[in-house]
Amino acid sequence: MPISCAVVGYGMGKSHCGYIQRTRGLKLFAVCDIDESRRKAAEEDHPGIQAFANVDDLLKEDFDLVTLAIPHNVHAPVALKCINAGKHIIVEKPMCITIDEATSMIDAAKRSRVMLSVFHNRRWDGDFKALKEVIDRGLIGKIYQIEAFIGGYGHPPDWWRSDKKIGGGALYDWGAHFIDQILNLVPEKMTGVAGFSQKLVWKDVSIEDDARAIIKFESGAIADFQVSSIAMAGKPRWRILGTRGAILDGDKSFRVSGFVKGYRAEVSVPWRENNWHEYYSNIYNHLKFDRDLVVKPEEGRRVISVMETAEKSWKNGSTMEKVPYD
Repeated sequence: MPISCAVVGYGMGKSHCGYIQRTRGLKLFAVCDIDESRRKAAEEDHPGIQAFANVDDLLKEDFDLVTLAIPHNVHAPVALKCINAGKHIIVEKPMCITIDEATSMIDAAKRSRVMLSVFHNRRWDGDFKALKEVIDRGLIGKIYQIEAFIGGYGHPPDWWRSDKKIGGGALYDWGAHFIDQILNLVPEKMTGVAGFSQKLVWKDVSIEDDARAIIKFESGAIADFQVSSIAMAGKPRWRILGTRGAILDGDKSFRVSGFVKGYRAEVSVPWRENNWHEYYSNIYNHLKFDRDLVVKPEEGRRVISVMETAEKSWKNGSTMEKVPYD
């Protein structure tokens, strides 16, 4: 029997419906959205599914798994409702807004004995797969510094991406992806996080113009992530330094510097293909065959811990703060 799935939110959720439909062993049962036009669009895109206007009605039905693709500030309350109804659950990134919300979701899933995962699909990005391959093969030695950047100069997008109460802030958008990737590149205990922010230009929105999180790891390695909407001059998305080499982001490839038989050398490593549907393949294999869950809920909480701790740091004068749950 296929695993029966529902998607809540048919904005970003539209792509999730596609992943589900293309994944062996999964079947799209229903879509839930408060917007009637989106419900109609979902029914046209996926003939035969059911469409619901609210989560309470959806949860009365018999199905297995629900994916939440809704604004960040309602992830936790809706997730808890689904978990308590006995549904396995996937939450779009970021997992939620606060560490306490993440912990309540994890505890509820354990009590209800259901799966909880976060859609950190960027682990299957082609560039990240190439990056991790270079590092895992030991080509640059042990990482001691990571710099990651995304941004430019332009007004933040509308709605949740610019409303701090809904979205959580500048770090909670692309920051959720980059921080998850950083924590996978340096799989160590974090000893502290320092945060910095600027609010200088875009006065009509509530998120920060520029935000930065600096993570210190047990080995002494440092990761510095910055997201900005006021950076007139950009920089490479990735610059990674190791004890025997370095990685610099380029155009569809990485420039890797290191040693070959004692000689300094530089090679170009092309990005791999994106393979985001592998996330849902892992979900199926986990639920059906008890395979290891790749994106565990505690890993989603670690990302939230970095972002919430960074904000605590800049409110306290950009001090290095201890990270809960690490």
